[in-house]
Parts: sequence; C-alpha cells; structure tokens
Amino acid sequence: NLFTFYMMCYRKCGMSHTAIIYLSCLAIVDTFYLVWVILIDLTLTFWLLQPFWHSHPWCGILGFLQYGSLYSSSWMVVVFTIERYLVLRSTTAKQHFSQAWVTKLTCVAVVLVSHLVSVPLGWINIVTPVNITVDGENVTLPRCCYRNEAYSTVIVWITTFLSGGIPIVLVIIFNYLIGYHLCRASNLFTKEERRVMHGRSTRGMLRRTILLLGTVSVAFVMLSLPRFVTYCILRTKYNNENFNRNDYSIPINVAGDLANMLQNLNSTTNFLLYCVVSRRFRRELVQVVTCNVKARELASVLTHTTMKVFSVVDHKASPSSNPVSVVLTNLKQTA
Repeated sequence: NLFTFYMMCYRKCGMSHTAIIYLSCLAIVDTFYLVWVILIDLTLTFWLLQPFWHSHPWCGILGFLQYGSLYSSSWMVVVFTIERYLVLRSTTAKQHFSQAWVTKLTCVAVVLVSHLVSVPLGWINIVTPVNITVDGENVTLPRCCYRNEAYSTVIVWITTFLSGGIPIVLVIIFNYLIGYHLCRASNLFTKEERRVMHGRSTRGMLRRTILLLGTVSVAFVMLSLPRFVTYCILRTKYNNENFNRNDYSIPINVAGDLANMLQNLNSTTNFLLYCVVSRRFRRELVQVVTCNVKARELASVLTHTTMKVFSVVDHKASPSSNPVSVVLTNLKQTA
C-alpha cells in the first residue's frame, strides 16, 4: 500500500489528478486498517500473553481505530464511484470535481466522518477478568471482551450495514449507472464524433480511470460481501451466550473466519489490481524496480555534455588579426 501511494503520487501512471488523490487516500486508509487489525490485533495476540489493548482505555480505543479505518476504506470507494458517475453525467459536475482541492477536501471529510461515526464503537467492548490456562496453571487475566448488552447489539448491526451492506449496494448501483451511461454515449455518437468532442488523450485517460474504478469496485464487493452475510447470520441465528465462536466443528465459524480473511485481503490487493489492469502502472513499476529511468537520464546528460565539450574543442576559430580566447566555464543541459 505504501509503495502504491508512492507510485500514484510520484510516477506518471496515466490517471487523472482526482483519481490519483482518491486511490492514494485509499492506500493510506487501507494501511491504517492493516496496522490496527493485522499487526496490532491479530499478530500480537499470538506473540504476547497479555497485549496492551486488554486494559482500559486501549480496549475501546483499538475498536474505534479499527472501525474508523474500515469505514474510511469502504466509503472512499463509494465516494470515488459516485464522483466518476457525476463527472460522466454532468459537465458542471466535471468542472467542479476536477479541481484538486475539492477532491482533497472530500477525502478528508470521508476520513473524519468515518472516525466520528466510529466513536460509539469504543464502548461495545469491556475489560473483564477471565480465567485462562497458562503452562498448565489457571490464571486470571483482564481481557477485552464483547459487551453482551442491547446497546452493543444495536451498534454492531448499524456498523454492519454502514461498513458493508450500504456501501456494497451503492457501489453496485453506481457502477451499473456508469456502464449504462457509457453504453448510451457510445451508441449516440460515432467514433469520429466522440474523438472530436473529447479528444484522444482525455478519452483514453477517462477510459483507464473507469476501468480501474470498475476493477476496484468489483474486488470490493466480492471481498466484502461474504463478511456481511456471515456477520448477519452470526448476529441472528447464533446470537446467544452459549454459542462457542471458537468451535471450528461448526461450519459458520469456519465461514466467518474465511470471510474476515477476505475482508482483510480487500485492503491488500489493490496494488495487484493496478498491475493487472493498468499498463502504464506496470510500465512505471518496471522502470522503478529496474532503475531504467535514472539510467537513461544519466546517460542522456553524459552524452549531451560530452558532445558539447567536443564541439568546443574541435571548433576552428576563423582567421583574425585579433584572435579571441574562449574559455569553457560552465556546462548547461539544454532541452
């Protein structure tokens, strides 16, 4: 994700400025999601007997940060999809949303609102003493556990729809509208008319952006939908105190963990999607990895400088009664 951010911001990948901003922000919020969920939560659970978030106030803070980054990632895709549809639909919207400051303000607003909505999730867990077995001995340690109350159940249901159900539905609807609009536009004008109206470069950049957006949207829906479905099943049919979530002889527990794995993959696969879909992205990636760009630039500078030096040395001064001495004091690369 961090390498994707570098590629988007500092390399020419053939995308519009607004697409670069949206995809860069998506890479950053996905990175934070992986830090909170994978590196801190899951990894330290297996490394340490008593991770720091099993104490107050870290028990609530970690939940707030995890869901804040999850909201941000989901709704960044939704907002990007809606923005592309509005740009295709209206010329006025295109002029408005094509401004970089509008896109940056939108991304900041998405992140801030997502974390603001995640504040109630800081109270769905509670630190309680739990008896566990360590090296054959029973010990009592504080654990960050789910608060089994009506408040937590309501908040979790709302979160399930805000982070999964509603974004999935919106992404499907607006991608369908984008496809419908493109098909209608292609049937309304001939190829030459579209080329005259939009220009080849603009049309190509728009096509690449729409293709990339469609790929990210499809991956988002396919990887997020299983978690939404399994979470709804767990919170309805198996929502009781006697149900053992760690009993993997029950199929829904296996399906739930696999769905969580797919949800985590949703924050790690965008780099591969860009490599598969975008030829310009692949080309820039190869040039960065192999350092071909720097090598070519250095070779060009050396060649140009050498030619200028030999041009000065080999120059034959015309006969004159007052010969003039020319001293080379500076070399300047010209375009």
